[in-house]
Amino acid sequence: MKGFIRIFLAVFGSLALAVVAIAGFRGDFTKNTPIEIFPDMDRQPKYKSQTPSPFLPEGRVDRVPPYGSIPFHIQTDQPYLITGKMGSMWGTGIPVTVDQKLLARGQERYQINCQVCHGAAGAGNGITSQYGLVGAASYHADKYRTMADGEIFNTITHGKGQMGPYHHIEVKDRWAIIAYIRALQLSQNAPSNLLPPESATTTAAKP
Repeated sequence: MKGFIRIFLAVFGSLALAVVAIAGFRGDFTKNTPIEIFPDMDRQPKYKSQTPSPFLPEGRVDRVPPYGSIPFHIQTDQPYLITGKMGSMWGTGIPVTVDQKLLARGQERYQINCQVCHGAAGAGNGITSQYGLVGAASYHADKYRTMADGEIFNTITHGKGQMGPYHHIEVKDRWAIIAYIRALQLSQNAPSNLLPPESATTTAAKP
């Protein structure tokens, strides 16, 4: 019986000491370095911003931005160009010169960034639809054919629904993509008065 009591007291004392050691002094102030069993990377070797660094070629921590980098906030006297808005409304129109060069650039950027989901013709049937990603917009739906250019620009910039933001695309390239999207829409929904005579005749001859 005495042996059992001694074992009990020893275990109880050890537990009490452990509790006091772990939690008993929480909140107390001390100048001593605390003992950390799991530091969780609270302190680690690192460089801070705007400090020198012999490791990097510029000799400083802050790297020179790569050529073509786009600041997220661009100062310009053309707010529509970077926001897609005219006042409080979505604007309409392409605020850069639309020519064959811009459309070619828009087609290239579209194929790189958009075609995988929206498809080559903009019908929302890109390669991702074959792997379970459904719901990509078809640009030929009335909703998107009548959507303001500025709203499309805003969607490219900030994303919408399953689509993430594409603000890494240069501003002019976003407008080039929109111009190309409008060309795709026109190719599928061109009014008869814009068709060549032979195309209009062929279309009218169909039952």
